[in-house]
Amino acid sequence: MSSAVQLIRATSLADTPYAYAATAPAGSRLIFLAGACPLNDDGTTAAPGDYAAQAARCVETLHAALDVAGATLTDVISTRVLVASSAQADLVTAWDVVHAAFGAHDVPSTLLGVTVLGYDHQLVEIEAIAAVTD
Repeated sequence: MSSAVQLIRATSLADTPYAYAATAPAGSRLIFLAGACPLNDDGTTAAPGDYAAQAARCVETLHAALDVAGATLTDVISTRVLVASSAQADLVTAWDVVHAAFGAHDVPSTLLGVTVLGYDHQLVEIEAIAAVTD
């Protein structure tokens, strides 16, 4: 595995605390991950009502899915974080957990408030694309 992802910050765009774009290394294998959900091992939704705890469980699920695919968080080149809420504070609560998990590996990401997600009591979901060179 190699993380040669190039993050792009455009000086002609608004100054933001995130990357606008990323490129995958030439010849890399792309991994498209389904939304990581906040599910317990028995299939029930973890931490109903708790945006931060569900975001943390989604990150754990994302780690596991990446591992199975032969990748790590540093191989991720893009994410989409879905939050079932119309309150910006709830979106920020989930985002803060996801952003902290990625640390210095700042990838382009979209944060969306949605009306509902697929599982009972689900509040957060994280989609991702990773690129690895074997």
